Amino acid sequence: MRDTISYDQLKCELELLEQEAEKEIQAAGDKETLENLRVNFLGKKGRLSRVLGGMGKLPDKDRPLVGQRANLLKTQLQKLLLERNEHLKTKALSDLISKETIDVTAPPIGIPIGKRHPILKTTEDIVDLFCGLGYSMAEGPEIENDHYNFTALNIPKGHPARDMQDTFYLGEDLLLRTHTSPVQIRFLEQNSPPVRIVAPGRVYRRDSVDSTHSPVFHQVEVLAIDEGLDFSHLRGTVMAFLKAFFGDLPVRFRASYFPFTEPSAEVDVQWRGRWLEVMGCGMVDPSVLEGLGLDPEKWSGFAAGLGVERFCMVRHGIDDIRRLYTSDLRFLDQF
Repeated sequence: MRDTISYDQLKCELELLEQEAEKEIQAAGDKETLENLRVNFLGKKGRLSRVLGGMGKLPDKDRPLVGQRANLLKTQLQKLLLERNEHLKTKALSDLISKETIDVTAPPIGIPIGKRHPILKTTEDIVDLFCGLGYSMAEGPEIENDHYNFTALNIPKGHPARDMQDTFYLGEDLLLRTHTSPVQIRFLEQNSPPVRIVAPGRVYRRDSVDSTHSPVFHQVEVLAIDEGLDFSHLRGTVMAFLKAFFGDLPVRFRASYFPFTEPSAEVDVQWRGRWLEVMGCGMVDPSVLEGLGLDPEKWSGFAAGLGVERFCMVRHGIDDIRRLYTSDLRFLDQF
């Protein structure tokens, strides 16, 4: 007579296997342990297969019941293994995030050395060169009125030159200055000639942003008023400055027009095989001196203005003015 086994015995073994499997799966602390448990319980030679190996000794009527119970257990264990695996993945990610989180309250390890922004450094270099020529620095407000920005500079209302400077108006008489030339007028109202000043500052115009234009940029204005000054003094000053700043680049003067200087000129340097405008200059128009109560028969002077960004771009070979305003440390660390 062959050996037999009862339904209750196999059922008891399946329940014991279920309890042990649930306990061990929930206790698994890593994926390797979890995989070993899967093989141990559900593999071809695993414990569930060994239990089902005894089904041949069951009476025919009990075999479907045990098979049904075994399939439910297999599905349940597979679900537990999947859930535990997801839990371990989530925990590992959480631990990694926690480990890599920057503690902003922690003391720094070393302090990076700060650098001057290239626009600031260029402005300082320009001002230092003119101070070395005997000029002193002067400043004025960025919010100006129409008188100082236009009228006192020989640009009355309706003058075509106002169209050359597309202005940000703040009210009936207030505006954001379009150049640093108003500093000249304010300084001469408070100081008698002879004067030699250099006036750096931020200016504003309604320009569209592109590789060479920005609605906010920086200028440096130069003014000298004394007895006997003529265009040769202006040219000598400009040539000395440009040579000190750029080195031995070819320079040329071209006749031009500015409302507050006469005669006027634009200054070009030869850069990368082409002529590039870098400055505007001229002798102070006698009507500007008369408006300040100065006798143009006694006093004469010259003025020059330049864009800091243009000088910075030429000196460092920068191809796009927008790079100067992005605050990209990878770019700024080069200076």
